[in-house]
Amino acid sequence: MGFLDKILGSKPAYPPLPAGTDAMAKLDEVKAPLEELAHKVRDPLQVVPAAHEAFVFLGKPPENFGLAWIHDGKVSSLKDLMQEHHLSQGQVERLLDRLGSAYQHASETPRYSAEFGGKQMVVIPSKDLEQEMHQIMSNTLH
Repeated sequence: MGFLDKILGSKPAYPPLPAGTDAMAKLDEVKAPLEELAHKVRDPLQVVPAAHEAFVFLGKPPENFGLAWIHDGKVSSLKDLMQEHHLSQGQVERLLDRLGSAYQHASETPRYSAEFGGKQMVVIPSKDLEQEMHQIMSNTLH
């Protein structure tokens, strides 16, 4: 079935993210900007909840994806980060390579579904992935 799923584009059904979890509390903290992002983006979204922020993979990681970073009550796209931090195209490509690798490192992490802004999202509640992504962003932006 895996081969047909890829051809037909069906997505696995993940169980709902249970209420009362640490991941749900983190997502509730960034609910408004997450809903705003959900309304703007048509691509599939995969959210990595973090302390006071969230990392959102847009599209189909680890190969073909973008990233939105929800922090300080706002959503920053890769384009925003590129402009704010004067990143070159090469730096952005390396950032995406490292983020794609981090995503792959968490491939065995259980995933859940949650709805924000009327859009179903995949939630990846992984402390290791959260820390790795935070480290990648810190190293790239500072």
